Amino acid sequence: MKSVLEIKPDISYKSAGKFEETRFEKIHNEIFKNSTEASVIVAQEIAALIRSKQVENKPCVLGLATGSSPIKVYEELVRMYKEEGLSFSNVVSFNLDEYYPMTKENNQSYHYFMHQHLFNHIDIKLENINVPDGTVAIDELNQYCIDYEMKIKNAGGLDFQLLGIGRTGHVGFNEPGSHINSGTRIITLDHITRIDASSDFNGIDNVPKRAITMGVSTILRSKRIVLMAWGQNKTSIIKRTIQGEISSEVPATFLQNHTNATFVLDQSAASELTRFETPWLVGECIWTTELKNKAIVWLCQETKQSILKLTDRDYNNNGMSDLLAQEGSAYDLNINMFNVLQHTITGWPGGKPNTDDSHRPERANPAKKRIILFSPHPDDDVISMGGTFSKLIKQGHDVHVVYQTSGNIAVTDDEALKFAEVCNDFIGETDCNLDFPAVINFINNKTENQIDSLEVRKLKGLIRRRESYAATRYIGLKDENTHFLDLPFYETGRVKKNPLGPEDIAIVAAIIAQIKPHQVFAAGDLADPHGTHEVCLNAIFAAMKQLKSKPYMSDCWLWLYRGAWHEWDIHEIDMAVPLSPDEVLLKRHAILYHQSQKDRVMFQGNDSREFWVRAEDRNKNTAKIYDDLGLAEYEAIEAFKRFDY
Repeated sequence: MKSVLEIKPDISYKSAGKFEETRFEKIHNEIFKNSTEASVIVAQEIAALIRSKQVENKPCVLGLATGSSPIKVYEELVRMYKEEGLSFSNVVSFNLDEYYPMTKENNQSYHYFMHQHLFNHIDIKLENINVPDGTVAIDELNQYCIDYEMKIKNAGGLDFQLLGIGRTGHVGFNEPGSHINSGTRIITLDHITRIDASSDFNGIDNVPKRAITMGVSTILRSKRIVLMAWGQNKTSIIKRTIQGEISSEVPATFLQNHTNATFVLDQSAASELTRFETPWLVGECIWTTELKNKAIVWLCQETKQSILKLTDRDYNNNGMSDLLAQEGSAYDLNINMFNVLQHTITGWPGGKPNTDDSHRPERANPAKKRIILFSPHPDDDVISMGGTFSKLIKQGHDVHVVYQTSGNIAVTDDEALKFAEVCNDFIGETDCNLDFPAVINFINNKTENQIDSLEVRKLKGLIRRRESYAATRYIGLKDENTHFLDLPFYETGRVKKNPLGPEDIAIVAAIIAQIKPHQVFAAGDLADPHGTHEVCLNAIFAAMKQLKSKPYMSDCWLWLYRGAWHEWDIHEIDMAVPLSPDEVLLKRHAILYHQSQKDRVMFQGNDSREFWVRAEDRNKNTAKIYDDLGLAEYEAIEAFKRFDY
């Protein structure tokens, strides 16, 4: 059967030919604009396989994965069942893995995940569902794993295996060191894998240390394999897997041996592949302004020279001879790039009054602007742009900070208990909105998987709120300019949030309509571990699109900052705001007012440093890169990218 994934992908850069374009790559891959578009294509291939097997009156044996990557595939398959009559009555499913030990009822179990996202919504026969059992006695596990392998074999083998990939390069839970001949077995999870799962378990201490997994050989016997990867966090491991040597240290590289495997990626996950990261090393390029800027910054870093020191030979020796021929000389390229970067630097993020702004990132007028600083969580404002925040206030702008979510899920039970006990001791018998004895009792008797009560969530939200007030007051903002939206999508009491809804968008639109801003700052960092930033950004995009026809929106510019996980690449920066040593210290102190997020960060992602350390190191590194490129030397720089909505 012809694969649906033979559809041509959407790619950003075009080289001279397909062979040259992919000559570094050892696994067939297709790249799509976003994970939604890609997931629909994968679901269509699975549906086509199921239907073809039905015509042949044969079972369709699917190997299924869990995690965030396949969720949209399962959503599309459910839609096809409900709206297009796709039947799963002939499907036999085998899941890749399960935590050990783990009960089926635990909402972190993969048994629970599969029923929640797929099995409960389709007509698959219960006896055809196979998920490794995390409750098997340890002395019976070896035989259980052998039996699981035999069950797959007796079903005719896997017709299709759906995979995700971990940052360690694991497929299933085949961690580094897994052998190519490994079968279904129990395995000890890598520390990085457990860190990545920690947000789902409310801390790494709660993540199981072992799991049952199909082996590498089990996966490689599948007739067809599709591996999906989305987002910035997967870029490095995707490059190693597709372009690196086969090694047990990156088990996913064993897929290079499979004759019918495809990696399905979004543009972010594919961005470090050579044909996207440095396409001039692959073949001839279409030299857009962005690509030209990216290449020159790369060349400086590769040769360890500042922009104005680059020579014709540097360009010719590093795959840029066609760019040099097009532009005429290294001098012209260098001086133009130097000016581009020089013009991004400003100490006036709201625009400098009474000044020619033709080469400045922001407009001079109006001199005093109304500004909204959107913050997904109640600390992203100071973590990401605390120095710029302070400058905007000091320079006389009408600044409003808008916290989009309560952030309550990121407050530990211990922290909430501490506050509740203090409040309970303080108020005694006086009237209060919160029943603190009830809160204390709930936390002390909280069971595994139990969602926080409304009162506990309210307390945790209030903790974040009061920390935010303390930080913004320190920055110099008036209390009446601090707004809390508490968007409904976030208020599930779980790490997993609801989809963005019309009510969320309406709330965001209302605050924009109320303030009528000249500038909007928003979090453009989509790498946070549990996706809240992306939902919050989409709410802003949708709200601004709704309001676009309003007269005041014609004067509104949208600036995106990055959060605690990544910074903009230098060639992407449209505004670079330098910070003095005193401003760096002010920013640090503002971040430290968020005490519930200090020391034990619940959703730190793959970086164990505290948020203030990450932010400071990132800002200082950006300044160092500017310095290395030959620009002025600053203590630190906060970076922004303008977005045309």
